[in-house]
Amino acid sequence: MSADHVKWDMEHDVVVLGSGGAGLTAAIAAHDFGARNVVILEKGGMVGGTTAMSGGVLWVPLNHHEEECGVTDSWDDVVTYLNTLAPELLDPDTLTAFLESGPQMVRHLEEKTPVRFDLFEGFPDYQPDTPGAKRNGSRSLDPAVYPFEELGSWASRVNPPKYGLPSKRSLSEVYVGGQLSPEEAERRRKSDCRGWGQALIGALLRGVLDRGIRIQFETRGRELCKDGSRITGVVAETPTGDIAVRARKGVVIATGGFEWNKDLVNAFLRGPLTGPVGVPENTGDGLLMAMKVGAKLSNMSNAWWMPSTLYMKAQHREARPNYLMCQNERTLPRSIMVNRSGRRFVNESTNYNALGRVLHNYDARTFDYANLPYWLIFDSVHLDSYPVFVTRPGEQAPAWFSRADTIEGLAQQIGIDGPTLRDTVDRFNADVRKGHDDEFCRGDNTYDNFWGDQSYKPPYCTLGVLDRPPFYAVAMEAGSLGTSGGPKTNENAQALDWDDKVIEGLYVAGNAMSAVTTMVYGGAGGTLGPGMTFGFIAGRHAATASA
Repeated sequence: MSADHVKWDMEHDVVVLGSGGAGLTAAIAAHDFGARNVVILEKGGMVGGTTAMSGGVLWVPLNHHEEECGVTDSWDDVVTYLNTLAPELLDPDTLTAFLESGPQMVRHLEEKTPVRFDLFEGFPDYQPDTPGAKRNGSRSLDPAVYPFEELGSWASRVNPPKYGLPSKRSLSEVYVGGQLSPEEAERRRKSDCRGWGQALIGALLRGVLDRGIRIQFETRGRELCKDGSRITGVVAETPTGDIAVRARKGVVIATGGFEWNKDLVNAFLRGPLTGPVGVPENTGDGLLMAMKVGAKLSNMSNAWWMPSTLYMKAQHREARPNYLMCQNERTLPRSIMVNRSGRRFVNESTNYNALGRVLHNYDARTFDYANLPYWLIFDSVHLDSYPVFVTRPGEQAPAWFSRADTIEGLAQQIGIDGPTLRDTVDRFNADVRKGHDDEFCRGDNTYDNFWGDQSYKPPYCTLGVLDRPPFYAVAMEAGSLGTSGGPKTNENAQALDWDDKVIEGLYVAGNAMSAVTTMVYGGAGGTLGPGMTFGFIAGRHAATASA
């Protein structure tokens, strides 16, 4: 839309679209680097987006906590690692910006806001045997727990976890930190301390509120305004009608991906995406706006893949189906995954992004995806010992779990060949008993075993026989944490057009932009680290731009 025909309802220096980790970071950076009039326009009625429901971990190589903890890392190692996983795909300018500005972003937030990080010590990169990877160290940062009592009434505005109550411990405390003392547990209860993505968003939100940055809810950006070739604002949809919001210095698109937009998913992704686990507001609004003003697109076939399952008992907002991530259920002992042929098809403990790509293996003979549909299979010891989606150890399985007293009976319930499934389970059990998964090498690396049962020694952290009836099956989905394609940016997070020229006044960050690591999920926090870094870059650059 031409700015010549716009009557502005609001005027600001920087307008940020979206209130996830990238958007809140962009707003804070814009304010701190000189933009004194910043507004956040949030499509929904809650703060935090998918970040608030996540583990909240950031993958930021070369951060200062590595050095403080004695972890040796280098620029060359990081570049070697990423280049090996995505040869000839990485843009050197944006990669350099990520590696330079990521550590700066971490320091800035810790010095200027309540956000605090701890190194997630011992957490390996997601492809630990790749040259340049950190096998036993960590490039991942875990947000410290944050007392939500400091948010006052704003605490109720933070998007809640997918299910259950927020954790009172950080992610690293859950996995490697042991139990809290009774005194500390009570202190955290009284102050409503929360960990994971809740802690990250809560602390960022406090930083936004402390700066007097306004958040306007139920305001959906729909169209960018242009004056010549420069973006000057945005038209947004509200419950009472459209408003035009001027952005003197820049608009930052941080609206998330397009995983909930079926038309865009079908148009761009490399294969089916049937179970998105992000917030239902992620319908590609930023992508559509950027496309209309000529933004160049990149990485559009990729997403941050995550196995998921449909939660039959609860729905998202607007009656959207609610999909649950499948992480520990497939990595802990006594569980496997099988495809429609009743065969295992992957190392179940591999990283979720890589596993998701295996679901798109195509069978030219049947003209279909060979590994879809697929199921998680486990026995009663697994159910009694570990959390399984919404169940706690020892609880009765919900009605939407298939159950049978024999493997053949379970196969019949889910519609696959019984003898084949029996053969698959027998072969896996035989491998477990001899101490090695010959078929897919599950348990061979540090990543596989990290997510397993730490009371056992490798590879039995993740390997365990399925031999105790009843047996269970859960139908799985080709899910994702979000998409990773979008407008291509330069090192300043500025959107580029198809001639690789800057679209002045337009910035993109988070899952709305073309991912700096392309299809690579480097380690825990592989979306949030780059996303918040480019939010920081966008806010900083927009603040210093001439109006």
